[in-house]
Amino acid sequence: MLNKTLTAAAVGAVLLTAATGAEARDQIRIVGSSTVFPFSTAVAENFGKTTDFKTPVVESTGSGGGMKLFCSGIGVEHPDITNASRRIKESEFKKCTENGIGITEVKIGFDGIVLANSKAAAPMALTKKQIFMALAKEVPMDGKMVANPYKNWSDIDPSLPNSAIEVLGPPPTSGTRDAFVELAMEGGAKAFESLAALRKEDKKAFKAIAHTLREDGAFIEAGENDNLIVQKLEANPAALGIFGFSFLDQNGDKIQGATVDGVEPDFDLIASGEYGVSRGLYFYVKQQHVGVIPGVQEFVAEFTSDKAWGMEGYLVDKGLIPLPEADRKSVGEAAQSLASLTM
Repeated sequence: MLNKTLTAAAVGAVLLTAATGAEARDQIRIVGSSTVFPFSTAVAENFGKTTDFKTPVVESTGSGGGMKLFCSGIGVEHPDITNASRRIKESEFKKCTENGIGITEVKIGFDGIVLANSKAAAPMALTKKQIFMALAKEVPMDGKMVANPYKNWSDIDPSLPNSAIEVLGPPPTSGTRDAFVELAMEGGAKAFESLAALRKEDKKAFKAIAHTLREDGAFIEAGENDNLIVQKLEANPAALGIFGFSFLDQNGDKIQGATVDGVEPDFDLIASGEYGVSRGLYFYVKQQHVGVIPGVQEFVAEFTSDKAWGMEGYLVDKGLIPLPEADRKSVGEAAQSLASLTM
């Protein structure tokens, strides 16, 4: 639900009071998701070239890390915008609210989470159930939960490669990690009757099983740098990597995406919802910094312009899957009027 925001003058006064003694900043600071990073960077660069404002500084800190920085306070020492590859959590919204921060939420489009490997290897065809079996710390076996015994992909299914399970993925601070465990791991866990029943009885216990990844070397935390994962996949064709569709799209000459439940990670199939591991992408604006840090409102207008996030916009070339036209219109209007998020 959205409410009209405070005036720029009012929020500016609040910020100036909060930042007394701090040196003014004339450049927008953006933190957050590594998946949204290339889109935000493209907008920032275009914004710097086509306006009189300085090019915003964009940092890739992960969705969780970005939210922590964003919600930590008002003032020039705190970021103005945070990117996220999943929606803000209630706990994060509460922290922002406790610190007097008003938020405008902007959903920019969609992204698919892919498992990809080097083009030097055969393409993979996986199900969510197989993904869960490969990466969960504990799996059902003979009526009880046991430490994951699967070493090779072929241990899970003889049709899969007879090679060690080695998957490079994001850390717990990543929105990609959050979305992957929710969409792929939970989806795979529900394929087991015992875990589907547990989900109905005790959602917390079910999530603990579905969201806990193995720690025996089969899953390797590779940090927030998705480009580094791509490089490691090139160096090791037996490994798989987890990241957003945009990185697959930008590196299609080097890596290939696995099908999940028979569906390819394709632009149209993600946009239609047929590809089952997809999520929304967002950025969040600190309302108290609007009118004080130069260009914040204008940056929002640039990001939500047709030339940027539209079907023919420059962000599509970067791999963004746009919102439907009606949603772009309503989200864009709310963003440009700096409507307030309530939860």
